[in-house]
Amino acid sequence: MIPKIHKRGKRTIGLLYYLYGPGKAEEHVDPHLVASWDHAAPDPGRDPEATHKELQQLLDQPLALLTDAQRARPHVWHLSIRNGPTDRILSDEEWGDIARRMVAAAGIDDPDQGAGCRWVAVRHADDHIHILATLAREDGYRPDLDRDAVRVQAEARLLEQELGLRRLKPGDGTAAQRPTSAERHKADRQGRARTAREELRETVRRAVAGAVSEDEFFDRLAAAGLLVKTRVAPSGDLLGYKVALPDDRNKDGEPVYYPGARLAPDLSLPRIRERWSAGAPARDSDPAPPLRPTAPATARRSTAAVAWEAVLVVEQGEDGPAAAHIAAAGEVLDALAKTSAAHTRRELQEAAWAFERASRSHVRAVRGHDRALRQAARDLVHSGPVLGRGEDGASTAMAIDMLFFLVTAAAHWHARKGHAQQAEAAQQAAEHLRSAYRAAAGHPLAVLHQRGRHLARPLLQRQTAVLRAAVPHLADQVLAEAGWHALAATLADAEAAGYDPAALLVDAVGRRELGTAESVSDVLVWRLRRAADLPADATGARPVSRPGTRSTPTAPRQSSAPAHQAR
Repeated sequence: MIPKIHKRGKRTIGLLYYLYGPGKAEEHVDPHLVASWDHAAPDPGRDPEATHKELQQLLDQPLALLTDAQRARPHVWHLSIRNGPTDRILSDEEWGDIARRMVAAAGIDDPDQGAGCRWVAVRHADDHIHILATLAREDGYRPDLDRDAVRVQAEARLLEQELGLRRLKPGDGTAAQRPTSAERHKADRQGRARTAREELRETVRRAVAGAVSEDEFFDRLAAAGLLVKTRVAPSGDLLGYKVALPDDRNKDGEPVYYPGARLAPDLSLPRIRERWSAGAPARDSDPAPPLRPTAPATARRSTAAVAWEAVLVVEQGEDGPAAAHIAAAGEVLDALAKTSAAHTRRELQEAAWAFERASRSHVRAVRGHDRALRQAARDLVHSGPVLGRGEDGASTAMAIDMLFFLVTAAAHWHARKGHAQQAEAAQQAAEHLRSAYRAAAGHPLAVLHQRGRHLARPLLQRQTAVLRAAVPHLADQVLAEAGWHALAATLADAEAAGYDPAALLVDAVGRRELGTAESVSDVLVWRLRRAADLPADATGARPVSRPGTRSTPTAPRQSSAPAHQAR
Protein backbone atom coordinates (compact mmCIF):
# COMPACT_ATOMS: atom_id res chain seq x y z
CA MET A 1 0.00 0.00 0.00
CA ILE A 2 1.54 3.27 -1.15
CA PRO A 3 0.12 6.53 0.27
CA LYS A 4 1.27 9.71 -1.43
CA ILE A 5 0.57 13.27 -0.29
CA HIS A 6 0.37 15.57 -3.30
CA LYS A 7 1.18 19.26 -3.53
CA ARG A 8 -1.41 21.42 -1.81
CA GLY A 9 -3.75 23.49 -3.96
CA LYS A 10 -6.32 26.27 -3.83
CA ARG A 11 -9.12 24.98 -6.09
CA THR A 12 -11.32 22.32 -4.55
CA ILE A 13 -13.62 22.30 -7.58
CA GLY A 14 -10.72 21.63 -9.96
CA LEU A 15 -9.61 18.53 -8.06
CA LEU A 16 -13.22 17.28 -7.80
CA TYR A 17 -13.67 17.56 -11.57
CA TYR A 18 -10.50 15.53 -12.04
CA LEU A 19 -11.48 12.84 -9.52
CA TYR A 20 -14.95 12.42 -11.00
CA GLY A 21 -13.82 12.84 -14.59
CA PRO A 22 -12.58 10.22 -17.07
CA GLY A 23 -8.91 10.75 -16.24
CA LYS A 24 -6.12 11.70 -18.60
CA ALA A 25 -6.23 8.27 -20.24
CA GLU A 26 -9.88 7.48 -19.46
CA GLU A 27 -8.65 5.27 -16.64
CA HIS A 28 -11.28 6.49 -14.14
CA VAL A 29 -14.05 3.89 -14.09
CA ASP A 30 -17.18 4.39 -11.95
CA PRO A 31 -15.86 7.21 -9.71
CA HIS A 32 -17.83 7.37 -6.44
CA LEU A 33 -17.52 8.22 -2.76
CA VAL A 34 -16.52 5.51 -0.31
CA ALA A 35 -16.30 7.73 2.81
CA SER A 36 -16.67 11.34 3.96
CA TRP A 37 -16.38 13.48 7.06
CA ASP A 38 -20.07 13.18 8.02
CA HIS A 39 -21.01 9.90 6.28
CA ALA A 40 -23.63 11.86 4.31
CA ALA A 41 -21.79 13.98 1.72
CA PRO A 42 -23.46 14.17 -1.70
CA ASP A 43 -21.89 11.88 -4.30
CA PRO A 44 -21.84 13.29 -7.87
CA GLY A 45 -20.76 9.87 -9.07
CA ARG A 46 -23.78 7.89 -7.86
CA ASP A 47 -26.43 10.52 -7.02
CA PRO A 48 -27.99 12.14 -10.12
CA GLU A 49 -29.20 15.05 -7.97
CA ALA A 50 -25.74 15.85 -6.60
CA THR A 51 -23.29 18.19 -8.34
CA HIS A 52 -19.59 18.90 -8.11
CA LYS A 53 -20.39 22.48 -7.12
CA GLU A 54 -22.62 21.41 -4.24
CA LEU A 55 -19.93 19.11 -2.85
CA GLN A 56 -17.29 21.80 -3.26
CA GLN A 57 -19.36 24.35 -1.34
CA LEU A 58 -19.88 21.94 1.55
CA LEU A 59 -16.19 21.10 1.69
CA ASP A 60 -15.15 24.75 1.62
CA GLN A 61 -17.67 26.13 4.16
CA PRO A 62 -15.14 26.12 7.07
CA LEU A 63 -12.91 28.49 5.10
CA ALA A 64 -15.26 31.30 6.13
CA LEU A 65 -13.99 30.93 9.70
CA LEU A 66 -10.40 31.72 8.66
CA THR A 67 -8.78 35.10 8.32
CA ASP A 68 -8.07 36.56 4.88
CA ALA A 69 -4.38 35.71 5.25
CA GLN A 70 -5.19 32.11 6.19
CA ARG A 71 -7.58 31.71 3.23
CA ALA A 72 -4.88 32.94 0.86
CA ARG A 73 -2.73 29.94 1.68
CA PRO A 74 -3.24 26.62 -0.20
CA HIS A 75 -6.04 24.78 1.57
CA VAL A 76 -6.68 21.66 -0.56
CA TRP A 77 -4.99 18.56 0.93
CA HIS A 78 -4.78 15.58 -1.45
CA LEU A 79 -3.74 12.04 -0.57
CA SER A 80 -3.78 9.08 -2.96
CA ILE A 81 -3.52 5.50 -1.66
CA ARG A 82 -2.62 2.73 -4.09
CA ASN A 83 -2.32 -1.03 -3.64
CA GLY A 84 0.12 -3.24 -5.52
CA PRO A 85 -0.80 -5.31 -8.59
CA THR A 86 -0.62 -8.56 -6.60
CA ASP A 87 -2.90 -7.35 -3.78
CA ARG A 88 -6.49 -8.51 -3.59
CA ILE A 89 -9.24 -6.10 -4.67
CA LEU A 90 -10.69 -4.38 -1.63
CA SER A 91 -14.37 -3.59 -1.18
CA ASP A 92 -15.78 -0.06 -0.90
CA GLU A 93 -16.31 -0.66 2.82
CA GLU A 94 -12.66 -1.62 3.29
CA TRP A 95 -11.47 1.42 1.34
CA GLY A 96 -13.79 3.60 3.44
CA ASP A 97 -12.26 2.28 6.66
CA ILE A 98 -8.78 2.89 5.20
CA ALA A 99 -9.73 6.49 4.38
CA ARG A 100 -11.02 7.17 7.91
CA ARG A 101 -7.85 5.78 9.47
CA MET A 102 -5.62 7.72 7.11
CA VAL A 103 -7.23 11.11 7.80
CA ALA A 104 -7.02 10.38 11.53
CA ALA A 105 -3.35 9.42 11.25
CA ALA A 106 -2.52 12.55 9.23
CA GLY A 107 -4.31 14.87 11.67
CA ILE A 108 -7.04 15.86 9.20
CA ASP A 109 -9.97 14.49 11.19
CA ASP A 110 -10.33 12.65 14.48
CA PRO A 111 -13.77 11.23 15.31
CA ASP A 112 -13.00 11.53 19.04
CA GLN A 113 -12.42 15.29 18.77
CA GLY A 114 -15.45 16.15 16.67
CA ALA A 115 -13.91 19.30 15.22
CA GLY A 116 -11.82 18.06 12.33
CA CYS A 117 -11.59 19.05 8.69
CA ARG A 118 -14.12 18.16 6.03
CA TRP A 119 -12.96 15.51 3.59
CA VAL A 120 -14.13 12.95 1.03
CA ALA A 121 -12.62 9.74 -0.32
CA VAL A 122 -13.24 8.99 -4.00
CA ARG A 123 -12.64 5.61 -5.61
CA HIS A 124 -12.38 5.46 -9.39
CA ALA A 125 -10.36 2.27 -9.88
CA ASP A 126 -9.99 -1.12 -8.22
CA ASP A 127 -6.57 -0.47 -6.77
CA HIS A 128 -6.67 3.05 -5.30
CA ILE A 129 -8.60 5.91 -3.77
CA HIS A 130 -8.07 9.67 -3.45
CA ILE A 131 -8.77 11.70 -0.33
CA LEU A 132 -9.52 15.41 -0.67
CA ALA A 133 -9.65 17.54 2.48
CA THR A 134 -10.15 21.23 3.23
CA LEU A 135 -7.49 22.48 5.62
CA ALA A 136 -9.84 24.39 7.90
CA ARG A 137 -11.24 22.83 11.04
CA GLU A 138 -14.83 23.46 12.08
CA ASP A 139 -13.64 25.24 15.23
CA GLY A 140 -11.94 27.91 13.12
CA TYR A 141 -8.37 26.62 13.30
CA ARG A 142 -6.11 25.02 10.71
CA PRO A 143 -5.00 21.44 11.44
CA ASP A 144 -1.51 20.56 12.65
CA LEU A 145 -0.08 18.47 9.80
CA ASP A 146 3.49 18.28 11.01
CA ARG A 147 5.02 15.00 9.75
CA ASP A 148 1.74 13.96 8.13
CA ALA A 149 3.61 11.98 5.45
CA VAL A 150 5.49 9.96 8.08
CA ARG A 151 2.28 9.21 9.98
CA VAL A 152 0.30 8.01 6.94
CA GLN A 153 3.21 5.78 5.90
CA ALA A 154 3.26 4.20 9.36
CA GLU A 155 -0.52 3.67 9.19
CA ALA A 156 -0.13 2.03 5.78
CA ARG A 157 2.30 -0.53 7.23
CA LEU A 158 -0.29 -1.42 9.91
CA LEU A 159 -3.11 -1.69 7.35
CA GLU A 160 -1.04 -3.97 5.12
CA GLN A 161 -0.64 -6.39 8.00
CA GLU A 162 -4.29 -6.27 9.07
CA LEU A 163 -5.72 -6.61 5.54
CA GLY A 164 -3.30 -9.27 4.34
CA LEU A 165 -1.75 -7.06 1.66
CA ARG A 166 1.81 -7.12 0.36
CA ARG A 167 3.89 -5.65 3.16
CA LEU A 168 6.29 -2.96 2.01
CA LYS A 169 9.49 -2.13 3.81
CA PRO A 170 9.60 1.13 5.79
CA GLY A 171 11.60 3.79 4.02
CA ASP A 172 14.03 6.41 5.30
CA GLY A 173 13.37 9.25 2.88
CA THR A 174 16.34 8.53 0.62
CA ALA A 175 14.44 6.78 -2.17
CA ALA A 176 14.09 8.34 -5.60
CA GLN A 177 10.79 10.09 -6.26
CA ARG A 178 8.17 7.71 -7.59
CA PRO A 179 6.60 8.46 -10.98
CA THR A 180 3.15 10.02 -10.70
CA SER A 181 0.01 8.35 -12.05
CA ALA A 182 -0.02 10.89 -14.86
CA GLU A 183 3.55 9.95 -15.80
CA ARG A 184 2.64 6.26 -15.84
CA HIS A 185 -0.41 6.82 -18.03
CA LYS A 186 1.66 8.96 -20.39
CA ALA A 187 4.26 6.17 -20.64
CA ASP A 188 1.48 3.68 -21.45
CA ARG A 189 0.15 5.93 -24.20
CA GLN A 190 3.65 6.31 -25.65
CA GLY A 191 4.37 2.58 -25.45
CA ARG A 192 7.25 3.00 -22.97
CA ALA A 193 8.14 0.23 -20.56
CA ARG A 194 9.22 2.87 -18.03
CA THR A 195 8.25 6.47 -17.44
CA ALA A 196 10.37 9.30 -18.78
CA ARG A 197 11.58 10.04 -15.25
CA GLU A 198 12.77 6.44 -14.81
CA GLU A 199 14.47 6.32 -18.22
CA LEU A 200 16.26 9.58 -17.46
CA ARG A 201 17.37 8.39 -14.04
CA GLU A 202 18.89 5.25 -15.53
CA THR A 203 20.63 7.16 -18.33
CA VAL A 204 22.06 9.79 -15.97
CA ARG A 205 23.30 7.08 -13.58
CA ARG A 206 25.21 5.43 -16.41
CA ALA A 207 26.65 8.77 -17.47
CA VAL A 208 27.93 9.34 -13.93
CA ALA A 209 29.58 5.91 -13.66
CA GLY A 210 33.33 6.47 -13.60
CA ALA A 211 33.12 10.08 -14.83
CA VAL A 212 35.74 12.42 -13.35
CA SER A 213 34.66 15.90 -14.43
CA GLU A 214 31.68 18.02 -15.42
CA ASP A 215 32.80 18.10 -19.04
CA GLU A 216 32.95 14.33 -19.26
CA PHE A 217 29.59 13.94 -17.49
CA PHE A 218 27.75 16.37 -19.78
CA ASP A 219 29.46 14.91 -22.87
CA ARG A 220 28.12 11.49 -21.88
CA LEU A 221 24.60 12.89 -21.41
CA ALA A 222 24.72 14.41 -24.88
CA ALA A 223 26.12 11.21 -26.38
CA ALA A 224 23.22 9.30 -24.84
CA GLY A 225 20.82 11.54 -26.79
CA LEU A 226 19.44 13.56 -23.88
CA LEU A 227 18.50 17.22 -24.06
CA VAL A 228 20.48 19.09 -21.39
CA LYS A 229 20.02 22.54 -19.86
CA THR A 230 22.35 24.01 -17.25
CA ARG A 231 21.75 26.66 -14.59
CA VAL A 232 24.57 29.19 -14.31
CA ALA A 233 25.12 31.82 -11.60
CA PRO A 234 25.91 35.45 -12.51
CA SER A 235 29.50 34.66 -11.58
CA GLY A 236 29.59 32.01 -14.28
CA ASP A 237 29.65 29.08 -11.85
CA LEU A 238 27.55 26.09 -12.82
CA LEU A 239 24.76 25.57 -10.25
CA GLY A 240 22.74 22.68 -11.66
CA TYR A 241 21.35 20.89 -14.66
CA LYS A 242 18.19 19.32 -15.99
CA VAL A 243 17.57 16.74 -18.70
CA ALA A 244 14.77 15.64 -21.01
CA LEU A 245 14.07 12.90 -23.52
CA PRO A 246 13.79 14.33 -27.06
CA ASP A 247 10.40 12.66 -27.65
CA ASP A 248 8.84 13.38 -24.24
CA ARG A 249 6.90 16.60 -24.65
CA ASN A 250 4.08 18.47 -22.94
CA LYS A 251 0.80 19.60 -24.47
CA ASP A 252 2.53 22.61 -25.99
CA GLY A 253 5.10 20.42 -27.74
CA GLU A 254 7.94 21.46 -25.44
CA PRO A 255 10.41 18.97 -23.91
CA VAL A 256 9.68 17.98 -20.32
CA TYR A 257 12.82 18.64 -18.28
CA TYR A 258 13.69 17.06 -14.93
CA PRO A 259 16.37 18.48 -12.60
CA GLY A 260 18.87 15.91 -11.43
CA ALA A 261 17.65 16.13 -7.83
CA ARG A 262 14.14 15.16 -8.97
CA LEU A 263 15.52 12.01 -10.60
CA ALA A 264 17.27 10.83 -7.42
CA PRO A 265 18.73 12.54 -4.34
CA ASP A 266 22.30 11.65 -5.32
CA LEU A 267 21.98 12.89 -8.91
CA SER A 268 21.97 16.60 -8.11
CA LEU A 269 25.10 18.33 -9.37
CA PRO A 270 26.54 18.99 -5.87
CA ARG A 271 26.12 15.33 -4.92
CA ILE A 272 27.67 14.17 -8.19
CA ARG A 273 30.63 16.45 -7.62
CA GLU A 274 31.28 14.72 -4.29
CA ARG A 275 32.25 11.58 -6.22
CA TRP A 276 35.06 13.35 -8.08
CA SER A 277 37.25 14.07 -5.10
CA ALA A 278 37.55 13.24 -1.42
CA GLY A 279 36.86 16.74 -0.16
CA ALA A 280 36.60 19.45 -2.79
CA PRO A 281 34.49 19.54 -5.97
CA ALA A 282 36.28 18.56 -9.14
CA ARG A 283 36.89 21.42 -11.55
CA ASP A 284 36.92 21.14 -15.29
CA SER A 285 40.42 22.59 -15.27
CA ASP A 286 41.68 19.71 -13.13
CA PRO A 287 43.39 17.09 -15.31
CA ALA A 288 41.55 13.78 -15.42
CA PRO A 289 43.57 10.70 -14.53
CA PRO A 290 45.02 9.15 -17.66
CA LEU A 291 43.02 6.36 -19.24
CA ARG A 292 44.82 3.07 -19.57
CA PRO A 293 44.37 1.20 -22.84
CA THR A 294 42.57 -1.72 -21.23
CA ALA A 295 40.84 -4.47 -23.14
CA PRO A 296 37.38 -5.54 -21.91
CA ALA A 297 38.80 -8.70 -20.32
CA THR A 298 41.49 -6.77 -18.44
CA ALA A 299 38.93 -4.27 -17.16
CA ARG A 300 36.73 -7.11 -15.94
CA ARG A 301 39.57 -8.86 -14.16
CA SER A 302 40.46 -5.59 -12.48
CA THR A 303 36.82 -5.15 -11.48
CA ALA A 304 36.83 -8.60 -9.90
CA ALA A 305 39.98 -7.79 -7.94
CA VAL A 306 38.64 -4.47 -6.68
CA ALA A 307 35.28 -5.98 -5.74
CA TRP A 308 37.14 -8.70 -3.83
CA GLU A 309 38.84 -6.04 -1.69
CA ALA A 310 35.68 -3.94 -1.31
CA VAL A 311 33.80 -6.82 0.33
CA LEU A 312 36.19 -6.66 3.28
CA VAL A 313 35.59 -2.91 3.70
CA VAL A 314 31.81 -3.35 3.67
CA GLU A 315 31.95 -6.29 6.07
CA GLN A 316 34.50 -4.93 8.54
CA GLY A 317 35.17 -1.26 7.82
CA GLU A 318 33.74 1.91 9.33
CA ASP A 319 30.33 3.13 8.22
CA GLY A 320 31.46 6.10 6.08
CA PRO A 321 33.91 4.18 3.87
CA ALA A 322 31.47 1.24 3.68
CA ALA A 323 28.70 3.54 2.45
CA ALA A 324 31.07 4.98 -0.15
CA HIS A 325 31.99 1.51 -1.41
CA ILE A 326 28.32 0.53 -1.63
CA ALA A 327 27.50 3.67 -3.63
CA ALA A 328 30.47 3.07 -5.94
CA ALA A 329 29.37 -0.54 -6.42
CA GLY A 330 26.27 0.89 -8.07
CA GLU A 331 28.48 2.71 -10.56
CA VAL A 332 30.34 -0.52 -11.34
CA LEU A 333 27.05 -2.35 -11.95
CA ASP A 334 25.89 0.45 -14.26
CA ALA A 335 29.16 0.36 -16.20
CA LEU A 336 29.13 -3.43 -16.47
CA ALA A 337 25.52 -3.45 -17.68
CA LYS A 338 26.31 -0.75 -20.23
CA THR A 339 29.17 -2.76 -21.75
CA SER A 340 27.83 -6.31 -21.36
CA ALA A 341 27.11 -8.81 -24.11
CA ALA A 342 23.55 -9.50 -25.21
CA HIS A 343 23.12 -12.76 -23.29
CA THR A 344 23.88 -11.08 -19.94
CA ARG A 345 22.75 -7.52 -20.60
CA ARG A 346 19.14 -7.73 -19.44
CA GLU A 347 19.87 -9.31 -16.07
CA LEU A 348 22.79 -6.96 -15.43
CA GLN A 349 20.60 -3.97 -16.26
CA GLU A 350 17.94 -5.24 -13.85
CA ALA A 351 20.61 -5.78 -11.18
CA ALA A 352 21.85 -2.20 -11.60
CA TRP A 353 18.28 -0.88 -11.57
CA ALA A 354 17.46 -2.74 -8.35
CA PHE A 355 20.72 -1.83 -6.61
CA GLU A 356 20.11 1.87 -7.24
CA ARG A 357 17.87 1.92 -4.15
CA ALA A 358 20.57 0.20 -2.10
CA SER A 359 23.20 2.80 -3.01
CA ARG A 360 21.71 5.52 -0.77
CA SER A 361 21.04 5.82 2.94
CA HIS A 362 21.38 8.40 5.69
CA VAL A 363 24.89 7.12 6.42
CA ARG A 364 27.09 9.75 4.80
CA ALA A 365 29.54 8.22 2.34
CA VAL A 366 33.15 9.23 2.97
CA ARG A 367 34.33 9.74 -0.59
CA GLY A 368 37.88 9.02 -1.61
CA HIS A 369 37.87 5.51 -0.16
CA ASP A 370 35.88 4.40 -3.21
CA ARG A 371 38.43 5.54 -5.82
CA ALA A 372 39.38 1.99 -6.85
CA LEU A 373 35.78 0.98 -7.53
CA ARG A 374 35.10 4.20 -9.44
CA GLN A 375 38.26 3.64 -11.49
CA ALA A 376 37.03 0.12 -12.23
CA ALA A 377 33.75 1.58 -13.48
CA ARG A 378 35.70 4.04 -15.63
CA ASP A 379 37.88 1.29 -17.10
CA LEU A 380 34.79 -0.77 -17.92
CA VAL A 381 33.19 2.13 -19.78
CA HIS A 382 36.34 3.02 -21.72
CA SER A 383 37.38 -0.55 -22.50
CA GLY A 384 34.35 -0.92 -24.75
CA PRO A 385 31.52 -3.44 -25.00
CA VAL A 386 31.88 -7.20 -24.92
CA LEU A 387 30.66 -8.63 -28.20
CA GLY A 388 31.18 -12.34 -27.74
CA ARG A 389 32.38 -15.04 -25.41
CA GLY A 390 36.05 -16.01 -25.26
CA GLU A 391 38.21 -14.35 -22.62
CA ASP A 392 35.96 -11.25 -22.51
CA GLY A 393 32.88 -13.32 -21.75
CA ALA A 394 34.63 -15.58 -19.25
CA SER A 395 36.14 -12.63 -17.39
CA THR A 396 32.63 -11.16 -17.25
CA ALA A 397 31.57 -14.26 -15.32
CA MET A 398 34.54 -13.73 -13.00
CA ALA A 399 33.53 -10.10 -12.38
CA ILE A 400 29.87 -10.96 -11.82
CA ASP A 401 30.85 -13.66 -9.34
CA MET A 402 32.86 -11.18 -7.26
CA LEU A 403 30.18 -8.47 -7.55
CA PHE A 404 27.56 -10.92 -6.31
CA PHE A 405 29.44 -11.24 -3.02
CA LEU A 406 29.91 -7.46 -2.80
CA VAL A 407 26.18 -6.86 -3.34
CA THR A 408 25.37 -9.57 -0.79
CA ALA A 409 27.71 -7.91 1.71
CA ALA A 410 25.88 -4.63 1.06
CA ALA A 411 22.55 -6.35 1.79
CA HIS A 412 23.89 -7.64 5.11
CA TRP A 413 25.31 -4.18 5.97
CA HIS A 414 21.96 -2.49 5.31
CA ALA A 415 20.11 -5.15 7.30
CA ARG A 416 22.38 -4.54 10.30
CA LYS A 417 21.64 -0.81 10.06
CA GLY A 418 17.89 -1.36 9.84
CA HIS A 419 17.71 -0.09 6.24
CA ALA A 420 14.88 -2.39 5.18
CA GLN A 421 14.26 -1.04 1.68
CA GLN A 422 17.96 -0.94 0.82
CA ALA A 423 18.55 -4.47 2.13
CA GLU A 424 15.66 -5.80 0.07
CA ALA A 425 16.88 -3.93 -3.04
CA ALA A 426 20.38 -5.38 -2.66
CA GLN A 427 18.94 -8.88 -2.34
CA GLN A 428 16.94 -8.34 -5.53
CA ALA A 429 20.09 -7.17 -7.30
CA ALA A 430 21.92 -10.28 -6.07
CA GLU A 431 19.26 -12.52 -7.60
CA HIS A 432 19.61 -10.78 -10.97
CA LEU A 433 23.38 -11.21 -10.71
CA ARG A 434 22.86 -14.93 -10.11
CA SER A 435 20.93 -15.15 -13.37
CA ALA A 436 23.52 -13.09 -15.25
CA TYR A 437 26.28 -15.27 -13.83
CA ARG A 438 24.61 -18.47 -15.05
CA ALA A 439 24.40 -17.01 -18.56
CA ALA A 440 28.02 -15.81 -18.54
CA ALA A 441 29.66 -18.76 -16.79
CA GLY A 442 27.98 -21.69 -18.51
CA HIS A 443 30.35 -22.03 -21.47
CA PRO A 444 33.74 -21.37 -19.78
CA LEU A 445 32.88 -23.66 -16.85
CA ALA A 446 31.77 -26.38 -19.25
CA VAL A 447 35.16 -26.18 -20.99
CA LEU A 448 36.98 -26.42 -17.66
CA HIS A 449 34.76 -29.28 -16.60
CA GLN A 450 35.71 -31.27 -19.71
CA ARG A 451 39.41 -30.56 -19.14
CA GLY A 452 39.10 -31.70 -15.55
CA ARG A 453 37.41 -34.94 -16.55
CA HIS A 454 40.29 -35.68 -18.91
CA LEU A 455 43.04 -35.07 -16.37
CA ALA A 456 45.33 -38.05 -15.90
CA ARG A 457 44.22 -40.12 -12.91
CA PRO A 458 47.42 -39.44 -10.88
CA LEU A 459 47.01 -35.69 -11.45
CA LEU A 460 43.32 -35.76 -10.48
CA GLN A 461 44.16 -37.77 -7.36
CA ARG A 462 46.85 -35.26 -6.45
CA GLN A 463 44.38 -32.35 -6.72
CA THR A 464 41.88 -34.28 -4.60
CA ALA A 465 44.54 -34.72 -1.95
CA VAL A 466 45.40 -31.01 -2.14
CA LEU A 467 41.73 -30.13 -1.61
CA ARG A 468 41.37 -32.44 1.41
CA ALA A 469 44.57 -31.17 3.00
CA ALA A 470 43.86 -27.45 2.41
CA VAL A 471 40.15 -27.20 3.20
CA PRO A 472 39.08 -30.44 4.91
CA HIS A 473 35.79 -28.91 6.13
CA LEU A 474 34.70 -28.25 2.53
CA ALA A 475 36.27 -31.18 0.72
CA ASP A 476 33.32 -33.58 0.76
CA GLN A 477 30.90 -30.87 -0.36
CA VAL A 478 33.15 -29.74 -3.22
CA LEU A 479 33.89 -33.27 -4.40
CA ALA A 480 30.14 -33.95 -4.60
CA GLU A 481 29.46 -30.86 -6.73
CA ALA A 482 29.23 -30.90 -10.51
CA GLY A 483 31.88 -28.17 -10.63
CA TRP A 484 34.62 -30.23 -8.98
CA HIS A 485 36.29 -31.18 -12.26
CA ALA A 486 36.45 -27.49 -13.30
CA LEU A 487 38.15 -26.71 -9.98
CA ALA A 488 40.54 -29.65 -10.42
CA ALA A 489 41.55 -28.29 -13.83
CA THR A 490 42.09 -24.85 -12.28
CA LEU A 491 44.24 -26.30 -9.48
CA ALA A 492 46.33 -28.09 -12.12
CA ASP A 493 46.70 -24.86 -14.13
CA ALA A 494 47.77 -22.94 -11.02
CA GLU A 495 50.33 -25.60 -10.10
CA ALA A 496 51.73 -25.58 -13.62
CA ALA A 497 51.96 -21.78 -13.45
CA GLY A 498 54.21 -22.01 -10.43
CA TYR A 499 51.73 -21.54 -7.59
CA ASP A 500 51.15 -23.65 -4.51
CA PRO A 501 47.50 -24.74 -5.08
CA ALA A 502 46.96 -25.54 -1.40
CA ALA A 503 47.98 -22.02 -0.36
CA LEU A 504 45.70 -20.56 -3.01
CA LEU A 505 42.77 -22.61 -1.68
CA VAL A 506 43.39 -21.62 1.92
CA ASP A 507 43.55 -17.97 0.96
CA ALA A 508 40.46 -18.11 -1.27
CA VAL A 509 38.35 -19.83 1.39
CA GLY A 510 39.66 -17.90 4.38
CA ARG A 511 39.21 -14.37 3.08
CA ARG A 512 35.45 -14.38 2.24
CA GLU A 513 32.27 -16.21 3.16
CA LEU A 514 30.90 -18.96 0.93
CA GLY A 515 27.51 -19.50 2.55
CA THR A 516 25.58 -17.64 -0.16
CA ALA A 517 27.28 -19.50 -3.03
CA GLU A 518 25.16 -21.85 -5.12
CA SER A 519 28.31 -23.82 -5.98
CA VAL A 520 31.41 -23.54 -3.80
CA SER A 521 33.56 -25.12 -6.48
CA ASP A 522 32.46 -22.55 -9.09
CA VAL A 523 33.29 -19.69 -6.74
CA LEU A 524 36.71 -21.16 -6.00
CA VAL A 525 37.39 -21.55 -9.72
CA TRP A 526 37.00 -17.81 -10.29
CA ARG A 527 38.84 -16.80 -7.13
CA LEU A 528 41.80 -19.00 -7.99
CA ARG A 529 41.94 -18.05 -11.66
CA ARG A 530 41.85 -14.36 -10.75
CA ALA A 531 44.42 -14.69 -7.95
CA ALA A 532 46.82 -16.79 -10.06
CA ASP A 533 46.30 -14.61 -13.14
CA LEU A 534 45.11 -17.60 -15.16
CA PRO A 535 43.05 -17.14 -18.34
CA ALA A 536 39.36 -16.95 -17.49
CA ASP A 537 38.56 -18.70 -20.76
CA ALA A 538 40.42 -22.01 -20.81
CA THR A 539 39.43 -22.98 -24.36
CA GLY A 540 42.45 -24.62 -25.89
CA ALA A 541 44.61 -23.71 -22.89
CA ARG A 542 47.34 -26.05 -21.69
CA PRO A 543 49.22 -25.53 -18.45
CA VAL A 544 52.79 -24.45 -19.03
CA SER A 545 55.23 -25.38 -16.27
CA ARG A 546 57.31 -22.59 -14.82
CA PRO A 547 60.32 -22.98 -12.57
CA GLY A 548 59.74 -22.46 -8.88
CA THR A 549 56.56 -22.54 -6.86
CA ARG A 550 54.77 -19.42 -5.67
CA SER A 551 52.71 -19.90 -2.53
CA THR A 552 50.80 -16.61 -2.70
CA PRO A 553 48.98 -14.88 -5.55
CA THR A 554 50.28 -11.79 -7.27
CA ALA A 555 48.44 -8.76 -8.54
CA PRO A 556 47.09 -8.85 -12.13
CA ARG A 557 49.64 -7.80 -14.71
CA GLN A 558 47.62 -4.81 -15.98
CA SER A 559 45.60 -3.89 -12.92
CA SER A 560 44.17 -0.37 -12.93
CA ALA A 561 44.85 -0.03 -9.19
CA PRO A 562 47.68 -2.44 -8.36
CA ALA A 563 48.80 -0.91 -5.09
CA HIS A 564 45.92 -2.11 -2.99
CA GLN A 565 44.86 -5.15 -5.02
CA ALA A 566 47.95 -7.19 -4.21
CA ARG A 567 47.38 -9.30 -1.13
